[in-house]
Amino acid sequence: MNFEVQGIRVNISRAHRWKLRPHPKIRQGKKLMVIILDGWGEQIPDEYNAIHVAKTPMMDELKKTAPDRWRLLRAHGLSVGLPSDEDMGNSEVGHNALGAGRIFEQGAGLVDSALKTGKIYEGEGFKYIQQAFAKNTVHFVGLLSDGGVHSRANQLSALLKGCVNRGAKRLRVHVLLDGRDVAPGSAIKYVEALESELEELRKGGIDAWIASGGGRMAVTMDRYENDWSIVKRGYDAQVKGEAPHKFSSCGEALKKLLEMDPKLNDQYFPPFVIIDSIGQPIGPIVDDDAVVTFNFRADRMVMAAKAFELEIFDKFDRGKLPKIKYVGMLQYDSDLKLPKKYLVSPPQIDKTSGEYLIHNNIKTFACSETVKFGHVTFVWNGNRSGQFSHSMEKYVQIPSDVGIAFNMKPEMKAIAIAEKACDALASGKWDQVRVNLANGDMVGHTGDLNATVIGCEAVDQAVKIMLDAVEVVGGIFLITADHGNGEDMVKRNLKTGAPILDKGGKFQVLTSHTCNPVPIIIGGKGLQKGVRFRRDLPGAGLANVAATFINLHGFEAPWDYEPSLIEVLD
Repeated sequence: MNFEVQGIRVNISRAHRWKLRPHPKIRQGKKLMVIILDGWGEQIPDEYNAIHVAKTPMMDELKKTAPDRWRLLRAHGLSVGLPSDEDMGNSEVGHNALGAGRIFEQGAGLVDSALKTGKIYEGEGFKYIQQAFAKNTVHFVGLLSDGGVHSRANQLSALLKGCVNRGAKRLRVHVLLDGRDVAPGSAIKYVEALESELEELRKGGIDAWIASGGGRMAVTMDRYENDWSIVKRGYDAQVKGEAPHKFSSCGEALKKLLEMDPKLNDQYFPPFVIIDSIGQPIGPIVDDDAVVTFNFRADRMVMAAKAFELEIFDKFDRGKLPKIKYVGMLQYDSDLKLPKKYLVSPPQIDKTSGEYLIHNNIKTFACSETVKFGHVTFVWNGNRSGQFSHSMEKYVQIPSDVGIAFNMKPEMKAIAIAEKACDALASGKWDQVRVNLANGDMVGHTGDLNATVIGCEAVDQAVKIMLDAVEVVGGIFLITADHGNGEDMVKRNLKTGAPILDKGGKFQVLTSHTCNPVPIIIGGKGLQKGVRFRRDLPGAGLANVAATFINLHGFEAPWDYEPSLIEVLD
């Protein structure tokens, strides 16, 4: 952006100043604890609300400070850069907004726009895979659902047709089943719809089939290098055509695997491959093929991208690496340039709060367990790997449990994270200590109400531990969440809010995120008298939080940030 000052044309990016002005009323120097409760929203207080059912004396006590020091924020839809207010929030867009202090158009919206305008077919990424259209196969790997958190089925459909219209002759889809951002058991609906679309393409002379599949939590979609065996299972099925289960169609795969285990959730389906009449896989990825990972969300595609693209790779034995033309829907890691080629340019998120803090001598400590560590670091910093300053920042990752479902140990690492945060605060080295407690989201995704209740109770205990530490140092705390999940474990009638029951009279489990608001709470011995939440921002969202904690550090927020939520009464 350019503007004129006394006739001189100035580029605003070059004129940007990192130094922040002192806040006129809030003193500097107080330690600040920022606590992100992942998947902790506000909903009808009934028996299906795990947060309400849980014994959470600390959070209950804090809620009594409303409206001055407790209020709700929007964490979904337009407030976090998604296409519409029907789009539920997620951890990535939530932490982007929390860390960046502004609203950026996010993955789903970027892809929708690129498909609608046709721009997706004009870029370097599409032209790269187009080289395979005439003689080779184009493979599509990604989450098959319309949850809108990681991918959208209609975007895959549009991309398949777009490739065919531009010369692709042979297509293979490697489906990852959801049951997490959409209803458990809904995988068959999405598979049948896709198989119908592929059949129509075959009628037009296109060789198009589903080639492999598996559940998102068992195949391909691991993140933060928590469990490489998940990625290996996907790689083996997609590239080598090897899996413990083989079927003649994806529909048959779902039917037979459910017969083997009627309680099997979509997201945990084991890997399978589709074979032809002589038992050979119909779609392994081979030399000169093109591969598209069509998820737009980055966190659960980075590891797969490494497996597909990196020449030096030691996480598992890939065998002979096929020479493929690989693109992502977006670039999943801009610092690692991964993947090198992509179909849609990601949002350019700059001037994040973390960088401002460093330039204003605020030292930061960030901590979470593996499953959310990237959110309080990489995503918080605008999808930027590494630290802004090794001397002024420290990032600590606590290993998540591996090999068991989160509802089997719902306490997760909440207490360990709290203890690390307390040690960091007590050391006196850090001005801001930032943590993420993952229980409400990760256990909530399992659909296990009782386990989610236990997880929420562990979160409350961890919050109590950290707030006690804040009290000792005379500091300030800010607690909020990135989106809803654990507060609603049942599908509801949209008009009445009443639970929807199945034919057997049982409630239908909800495992997805929600569109519910989330709380934000401020307090602590170090919070000046007269500081309270403003009354003139009823529609505020997560992007307003960065300006708020910058104020609590004693600075005025950058001019282009969303407004601070607080004011100081004389």
